[in-house]
Amino acid sequence: MSLKMSITNTVKRSVVSVIFDLDGTLINTDKVINETLRTFLATKYGKQWDGREAHKVVGKTPLEAVAAIVDAYDLPCTSEEFLKETTPLLSDQWSKISSLPGANRLINHLRKHGTPMALASNSPKSFIEQKISNHPGWKESFSAIVSFDEVGAAKPSPDIFLEAAKQLNVEPSSCLVIEDSITGATAGKAAGMSVVAVPSLPKQSHLYTMADEVINSLFDFRPELWGLPPFDDWIEETLPVDTWHIGGPVIKGYGRGSKVLGIPTANLSIEGFADRLSEYPSGVYFGWAGLSKRGIYKMVMSIGWNPYFNNSEKTIEPWLLHEFEDDFYGEELRLVVVGYIRPEANFPSLESLIAKIHDDRRVAETALELPIYSKCRDDPYLTSLLQNGSS
Repeated sequence: MSLKMSITNTVKRSVVSVIFDLDGTLINTDKVINETLRTFLATKYGKQWDGREAHKVVGKTPLEAVAAIVDAYDLPCTSEEFLKETTPLLSDQWSKISSLPGANRLINHLRKHGTPMALASNSPKSFIEQKISNHPGWKESFSAIVSFDEVGAAKPSPDIFLEAAKQLNVEPSSCLVIEDSITGATAGKAAGMSVVAVPSLPKQSHLYTMADEVINSLFDFRPELWGLPPFDDWIEETLPVDTWHIGGPVIKGYGRGSKVLGIPTANLSIEGFADRLSEYPSGVYFGWAGLSKRGIYKMVMSIGWNPYFNNSEKTIEPWLLHEFEDDFYGEELRLVVVGYIRPEANFPSLESLIAKIHDDRRVAETALELPIYSKCRDDPYLTSLLQNGSS
């Protein structure tokens, strides 16, 4: 039984409308900010941007965010001066921000079922409009778009959410807020609304004690728990995702845990595709794996934060669902990821982890026989690898 099916469908609280935060909840603002500040700080001040103040920036107004940066990097300028210099640089990038995985799916689902939606953001209204301009249908999907400069008070004040409810013509108690920051989650509860938190910073879930529910990503949001129409796009305990490619030389085969599990694992360097990995929620995915000297096999892959190391980037660990007589160090491995199974989770024992991995294996092996997934076995990214390997 899948995670999706094994959790009770008891409604937590029925709502009639959903109010979204924008930055870090629906769009990947952090990527644009990191790239812009990395270049600006190096060129202007000779400083190396390392995101050390990320936890102080999430959910803040632009001026509050730059104040934290100016202080952290001991810059010889005021917060106002820094904001004035960086605003044009960031404005050029706002319309290029990509949506976070699951955002389009959720917005389209709620719109299809006539659920009133609003945006409530600590960004200025002009920034909000720029940020959503590149996402077809978003502006039309929201019956209200509220910014802090309209109400005069930013989150954690509840004013933004209360104004959104007013514009939606609904009671605050019938609204569900979806937020990525502690600041926003606090504001939602202060407004008397239910709150689902989707933390944008790694290893922070335990801090969201004020939220009614904390989920790993928008992939894991279950509308039926809030009295809203359920998704109907899960297939054999899996969720199809936009197909994407990843690969490189195997730097360790038959690595951690594989001898216990009897499933070969292939550790890959994330150099060159760390940015792509950052866009995907931690969790368990599946698809097809091609080894240059052997063939194409079914695979399950985890993306996540190693709990034993203070790593700043996500790691991946693909499990090849096939028996091999020898190792494959140094071989070129290419992966075609086609679907999602479940969020990353902590397990109380090695035995429970092993049981879950074998459950993931069962789900993947069954799902990959379906036409929607099996056709990806012939992806040119894999077949060209084999052609080159045999030449």
